[in-house]
Formats: sequence, structure tokens, C-alpha cells
Amino acid sequence: MSKNKTTKFDLEDRLIVFAVRIIEVAEMLPKTVAGKHIGSQIVRSGTSPALNYGEAQAAESKADFIHKMKISLKELRETIVNLKIIKQKGYFKPVQLVPLLKENDELIAIFVSSINTAKGNS
Repeated sequence: MSKNKTTKFDLEDRLIVFAVRIIEVAEMLPKTVAGKHIGSQIVRSGTSPALNYGEAQAAESKADFIHKMKISLKELRETIVNLKIIKQKGYFKPVQLVPLLKENDELIAIFVSSINTAKGNS
């Protein structure tokens, strides 16, 4: 198996683990109007990158690949804002969200780099 294939599956697995962690956060939010709203938002944005990354792997062209990767990046950026709102509101102890915020930052960096590389290879 090539290094590229291994990296692809590592990122896919990482995105799936991230999505599951986001779902867990959403499920622990209070069942208030605000808690339900932010929970719904973060579930959509936090699971979307894994799904769109899967679609990117079957892209029909380089442009299609870049487009799907950009959608994942936008969703990751939305997720980090949602996490910051959750942190600021005090739904969790800040230390509980630090690893998830760090992972979100790292995933954003990976997607930015991947998009830039794909654009450079066009």
C-alpha cells in the first residue's frame, strides 16, 4: 500500500472519530432551546467533513475534488465557532473542550494544506 493510500485512510478515520466526538458533545448539551439549537448546528457541521471527504475521494475531476475539500474546510470552520460558543457559554469545563478544539484546528490546517497542494497540481 502506498503512503498516499495510508494517509487517506488515516485522515478518513480521524474525521470519523472527530464526528463521533462532536455527536457526543451535542448529546450532552442541555435540552433547552439554545442547547438544542447549537447541538443541531454542531452535529451538522461536525459530521459533514467526514462525509464530504468521502465524496472527495471519488471526485470526478480535480476541480470537483477541490470543491468537496473546500466544503469540508468550511464545515470545520463552522464547527470551531460552535465549539467556541459552547465553551464561552460554559456548557462544559474549558479543559474538556481543549482536545476537541485542538483537533479541529489541526484538521483545518490539513484541509488548507491539501487544498493548496491540489491547486498547485492543477
